[in-house]
Amino acid sequence: MKGTTDFLRALDEIEREKGVSKEIIFDSLEKALLKSYEKNFGEYENVKININRTTGKVELFAIKTVVENVEDNITEISFDDAKAISTKYNLGDEVPIKLKTMDFGRVAAQTARNIVIQKIKDAEREVIYNDFQDKERELISGQIQRIDRNNLFINLGKLEAIVTPPEQIKNEVYRVGERLKFYVKEVKNTPKGAQVLLSRSDVNFVLKLFELEVPEILEGIVEIQSIAREPGSRTKISVYSKNDDVDPVGACVGYKRSRVSSIIKELRGEKIDIIVYSKDVKEYLSNSLSPSEVIAVFINESENRARIIVPDSQLSLAIGKEGQNARLAAKLTNWRIDIKGLEKYKEDINNGLIEVSFDGEQEFINNGFEL
Repeated sequence: MKGTTDFLRALDEIEREKGVSKEIIFDSLEKALLKSYEKNFGEYENVKININRTTGKVELFAIKTVVENVEDNITEISFDDAKAISTKYNLGDEVPIKLKTMDFGRVAAQTARNIVIQKIKDAEREVIYNDFQDKERELISGQIQRIDRNNLFINLGKLEAIVTPPEQIKNEVYRVGERLKFYVKEVKNTPKGAQVLLSRSDVNFVLKLFELEVPEILEGIVEIQSIAREPGSRTKISVYSKNDDVDPVGACVGYKRSRVSSIIKELRGEKIDIIVYSKDVKEYLSNSLSPSEVIAVFINESENRARIIVPDSQLSLAIGKEGQNARLAAKLTNWRIDIKGLEKYKEDINNGLIEVSFDGEQEFINNGFEL
């Protein structure tokens, strides 16, 4: 009896500390014991196992149907024998006949131990999964535990997360023991437990860093409209303010560039251009080429194309090294952008090398290439 009492106490403790319901363990245990019984003593469809929820005692029953004439002793019981057990039974009723468990108690004890251990593991996995599922699409800090085949394995306390090569910032050097911030990109529930994929290259990593450093964003005063990023090199971000008294760019930059500097430091020197979003497409496109100056913007809304004229001295700045500035501006605004230096544009127009197909472009030409 002492072993049974200890078992029930252990279940109470497991339910309290691990959050595993006793009923789940009892139910799983009954099913497992039935399989174990069938394996050791033969398979009978009418055998049932019950664990007394109060005493913890394992009871074995054969469920027999009351019949007039018994043809199968395993599944049937005569009407007279049933009445001898209890006068309540009638033909067709099912009668539970208690069986001797013999050495089944040892099997039950081992099975119980295995079931409880497995249920504890399952419950702990579920708790960890639920905990990290709530952190999906958020920032998290972790220490690099090991590096294997270019994958980073991050110690998050309860589990080890992974940062695959595509989720790492190109040319960033990582060291075991180093503590960094990461974006929780995905949390999967697998048979082996929660699998957490982290990222430093995802565009949302930058978004979350701005939310962390700029209270006005978290409060909803300043909103991020769009982000375009080439990880490890440069990011463009467009912002706007719901409050006319709050400068969205100033809020993101911070006093003496304190806020944006913290973000750049976390990104190991990645350049960040912060521009003002505008519902005026031409103004937005002009802003997107920052830090370059812009003379004129012409658009073709039906094709989502734009032609932007810049001073010749600003052309290389507008296009950027290896076309990066123009590429990020196009990604930021979701417009196809064609950038022209003013003098070359004039020359090509005069030589008939450019098709005039943008709204307002002909007026600009007729006006002597001035707005």
